[in-house]
Amino acid sequence: MKLFPFLLLFVLLTSIGNAQNLGYERDRHKNMLKLITEDVRKNYYDPTFRGIDLDAKYKVTAEKIEQAASIGQMSAIIAQFLVDFEDSHLTFIPPGKVNKTDYGFDYRMYGDRCFVYKVREKSDAAKQGLSVGDEIYALEGYGPTRENLWKMQYFYRTLRPRPVLRLEVVKPDGKQLKYEINAKITPGRQIMDLTGGDINQILREQDDAYERAVKQFFYDKIPDLFIWKLGRFSLEPAKVDDIMDRVRKSQNLIIDLRGNSGGRVDMLARLIGNFFPEDLKIADEKRRKETKELRSRSRGKDAFTGKVVVLIDSQSASASEIFARVVQLEKRGIVVGDRSAGAVMESRYFGHQTGIDVVAFYGASITIADLIMKDGKSLKKTGVLPDETVLPTGRELADRYDRTMTRAAEILGFKISPEEAGRLFNVEYEIQ
Repeated sequence: MKLFPFLLLFVLLTSIGNAQNLGYERDRHKNMLKLITEDVRKNYYDPTFRGIDLDAKYKVTAEKIEQAASIGQMSAIIAQFLVDFEDSHLTFIPPGKVNKTDYGFDYRMYGDRCFVYKVREKSDAAKQGLSVGDEIYALEGYGPTRENLWKMQYFYRTLRPRPVLRLEVVKPDGKQLKYEINAKITPGRQIMDLTGGDINQILREQDDAYERAVKQFFYDKIPDLFIWKLGRFSLEPAKVDDIMDRVRKSQNLIIDLRGNSGGRVDMLARLIGNFFPEDLKIADEKRRKETKELRSRSRGKDAFTGKVVVLIDSQSASASEIFARVVQLEKRGIVVGDRSAGAVMESRYFGHQTGIDVVAFYGASITIADLIMKDGKSLKKTGVLPDETVLPTGRELADRYDRTMTRAAEILGFKISPEEAGRLFNVEYEIQ
């Protein structure tokens, strides 16, 4: 199976017509490249730029934009400029696409295998028979791996969404099938007209995204066991204390960070402070010009003193990984599941815009710091290796069996069958 090179299809992207003012677009994209290059020069955590000659690379990239045949190629060339750093926190965010593309399913790595873990009802994927538990052997002809999956997702979701996505899968029963999944395409605008009311839509979408991000779920129907499914590190620190006050009514906690991509550093610090009786150094934050300690402040006598099991998987990233590793290093609990993402770098979005009344927004996520844990090591690319590795099979995913949760409960002295564990959050309770 071919490995996925990010540069794929650049030469195959065709011009979408003479209606595009390519001269104007070349100038616009070269200006985007210039501003993003300066953002990297001023803010990237590594002053050597991972061994890349930034000026030479800028020159070559500008020449490629000059030869590009379409807007799509120009955006892809800028994206490649950053992807070559091999840093998943360093990415180009192009101006908003005309349409929003939803393929109707989601996938992630479990160990070294890529499985479908969600299929949306009424999507073309569901209608064609793609199912949870199907192993993706190839996506557009390329085999997904832990190293290249983020590039695939960035390419097909953000940079160059496709109306049809080709998959080769292996069903849980071993049957091999090929799919051509039709994406759901929602019409939109490539640029935002701030004189025509679009800003209100932007604000509504931001509010909806915030509401989704701050939702937290728990299960407490088993006496003396509290299970917290923490979807994102998105809460105000005071809210963390409120939740932990409820946790302290039990002596056993499972904190499920599977699929949690991280979030707020202040929430991370406050959460850690709820598990230790004294203030704690979390890590050293290594920036370009300085290194400073990242610390948590203890809640003292109100800290949780019970037993803890943390669940992680390949999509547990950033703050999730740091929390799990602190639990390991301080011998505060047991970590169970899959090796985490290895994406602990600290990044910040640097945004720009073109136009006045009619505005196109773009920018770049730029890595501004690495985090060095108390053992002197970075989690970058290596991730957190769980104390106990538990990986689901395709059949277990399809049947919604959760052996990872079962094992976590066993460690704490409770019995939950894999079938029951997989359905716990069918009766999930949102933490208000």
